[in-house]
Amino acid sequence: MTAVDTTDFRRARSPQAKQQREAAILEAARALGAERGIRQITLTDIAAAVGMHKSALLRYFETREEIFLRLTAADWQEWQPVLCAELGRLADGDAPGVADAFARTLAARGMFCDLLAQAPMNLERNVSVDAVRAFKLVTLSAVEAIVAAVRARLPDLTEGDGVDLMAAATSMAGSFWNIATPGPEVAALYRADPRLAHAIVEVEPRLARILAALLEGAVARRRAETAKH
Repeated sequence: MTAVDTTDFRRARSPQAKQQREAAILEAARALGAERGIRQITLTDIAAAVGMHKSALLRYFETREEIFLRLTAADWQEWQPVLCAELGRLADGDAPGVADAFARTLAARGMFCDLLAQAPMNLERNVSVDAVRAFKLVTLSAVEAIVAAVRARLPDLTEGDGVDLMAAATSMAGSFWNIATPGPEVAALYRADPRLAHAIVEVEPRLARILAALLEGAVARRRAETAKH
């Protein structure tokens, strides 16, 4: 990514100009994160990419973590309607189909998977309480909508089952994506040594298998509980 000459930067004076500057910062951070991985990107990198000094960027965002937390929230808002639409096309009772929809839509969003892994470990830990609150409210809204869409297809599940599914899907997607995208030297090691082939993870099929097993087990458990009564 080519940095912009910092002499081109002018401080945003109006609310509209401020929003445009924030959008440019977020876009630059997204491009850098997709290219090099979120953990590798510093505030200085982002400032250089938008043609700003680091001190000027801090007028818009408190920390690099706040920038990436905003991106995580935006990705939740983008993913939720896509997944809900996928779930809406499934037949009732299709637990493997629900698992596939989660796995497919998450695996197609590598940057989101990386953000999901980083959010609880880093991004929520160096921001203001207000920033965390705003992020959590976005995720809560998305989770509620997705859980409702899952239960429409799998009515035997409780709301708690749906929340457990969300936690499993998002946490594993983040972990699996990071395992599947090691640095170039480590990736070459895995390819060169057959004994290490197990370390090469294909995110979508593994996630689909695990989620299908989780869902089928939860449905069977709830049906057994209903039969007892």
